[in-house]
Amino acid sequence: MENVSVENILEIKELKVEYHTDDATVHAVNGVNLKVRKGETIGLVGETGAGKTTIARAIMRILQTPPAKFQGGEIIFEGEDIMKKSEKEMRKIRGNKIAMIFQDPMTALNPIEKVGNQIAEAVGLHNNFSRVQAEQRAREMLETVGIPAARYSEYPHQFSGGMKQRVVIAMALACNPILLLADEPTTALDVTIQAQVLEMMNSLKVKLGTSMVMITHDLGVVADSCDSVAVVYAGEIVEYGTAEHIFEQAAHPYTVGLFDSLPKLDAPRSRLKPIRGLMPDPANLPPGCKFCERCPEAVDECSRSSPDAAEISQGHIVKCILRGVSG
Repeated sequence: MENVSVENILEIKELKVEYHTDDATVHAVNGVNLKVRKGETIGLVGETGAGKTTIARAIMRILQTPPAKFQGGEIIFEGEDIMKKSEKEMRKIRGNKIAMIFQDPMTALNPIEKVGNQIAEAVGLHNNFSRVQAEQRAREMLETVGIPAARYSEYPHQFSGGMKQRVVIAMALACNPILLLADEPTTALDVTIQAQVLEMMNSLKVKLGTSMVMITHDLGVVADSCDSVAVVYAGEIVEYGTAEHIFEQAAHPYTVGLFDSLPKLDAPRSRLKPIRGLMPDPANLPPGCKFCERCPEAVDECSRSSPDAAEISQGHIVKCILRGVSG
């Protein structure tokens, strides 16, 4: 295996994940390649069902198998392929070196356990702490995310949605993870609380030196939080680059379509331009470009040839026949 750059905390190579059911085989992730550098925040953007959460859960090795099945690829974390690690070894990594903020805090917290105890449990699991030390660390983390330590003994139902999300973030950051996976961390929150939570996450990320993978539908969140962006469609990364590349030089027709779907406050009022049609059935993907049937620029070759990823400028990669080369 080739040496992995010390600058890359995480490197995913040709990751493939399928879900096997009695009726069909769902091709959820199809040859994803991705790198996350130390201290970097990378955004995974795309429609529901694109495979973003499956990628994150694959990194954590928490996909339910069956029906999920890893069909190939490597997930290299700190120079080692975690796909080859045992479940016992993974338990030492989860919550300690890699942590995840789940999409819905309502289901991420145990409703019959005090929130402080839930944080302390995570701390005690990965550190040689006494019970008192773990509780003290949990109180410190509550204060860090803006919740008074006096609320340590309260239950999840006593917190608002925004406060629950803060508790989940405190739990994820309690062991100072090297990599944080945030799966739609602000979806269930109103706009004002979203801004507060994102600001807090960004400041804590800088303070702790944590790398982050941010999964979101919201391009505003990406603009505010991410250094790099990977646009995911039908289990593939169709465009990758810096935030500047994606926001100012979007090249893939799908990425362009995402931006055209947004209202523009600085332009004359007009109807939005939604992307026509629906994402293809992941159990019956087309042979060529997966976006072909929805693409306004598609040519005959698009339906026959699957495009290779092409670097159209330094660090800006696009998977489109019209922008690069076919394979």
